[in-house]
Amino acid sequence: MRQKFSEGMKAPDFELADTRGNPVRLSDFMGKKHVVLVLNRGFA
Repeated sequence: MRQKFSEGMKAPDFELADTRGNPVRLSDFMGKKHVVLVLNRGFA
């Protein structure tokens, strides 16, 4: 089931690989100014 988000909601913590394959968690940026997430759908 997909979770719907609305403005002001706290994002859940998750982990993805950076461009070099190193794991990066959203929580690594806690307390920093801003985080911008760009999620691209795959092209078929």
